[in-house]
Amino acid sequence: MWQRTLFDGHLLQRLYDQVLAWAAHPKAPAILSVLSFAESSFFPIPPDVMLGPMCLARPGKAWNFAVLCTASSILGGLLGYAIGKWALQWIEPWLMSSPYAEIFLSTVDAFETWGVVYILLAGFTPIPYKVFTVGAGVIGMPVIPFLLGSAVGRGARFFLVAGLIRAMGDRGAQRLRVWVDAAGWIVLVLVIIAGVSWWYFGGRQ
Repeated sequence: MWQRTLFDGHLLQRLYDQVLAWAAHPKAPAILSVLSFAESSFFPIPPDVMLGPMCLARPGKAWNFAVLCTASSILGGLLGYAIGKWALQWIEPWLMSSPYAEIFLSTVDAFETWGVVYILLAGFTPIPYKVFTVGAGVIGMPVIPFLLGSAVGRGARFFLVAGLIRAMGDRGAQRLRVWVDAAGWIVLVLVIIAGVSWWYFGGRQ
């Protein structure tokens, strides 16, 4: 019952609305930092929801907010990694009954093949990042490559958000999720095509 309640659409919408409201809070940068940390390991709402309105309200601070978001997300990713490495048996029943189960299983398999490239892409795509951080811990990915991949992937996503808002203002904010998600999927597809091409034309020889 509690699993269904947690992932109920109305609850997620209320969380989304609350995160959006936090963007106007006097302590918004601190809240953004906590949100970015939590989203990398367990919280369901992405920090873009809060980062976009903050950049729109204070465009001169957009890059600062992107740095804060990236750094906090990397640290939160370490918590997700630790959960996957040392606490999976405690959360596995919940995880396997959640909407993330299928993605998680395919993520663990993909890590075996792609390694650090996969965590780099994961930080940029619309797929929940927490799935990847826990998966990296499960397979025991080396920590330094994990951190570097997280920094590049998450940094690319959050700086894209900040850049869109700075360049396009309110119009960019209205289309933010569509553009960022589309860019993430395009990058993922291009990398897959490049990988398959390399394997077919040279890597398999």
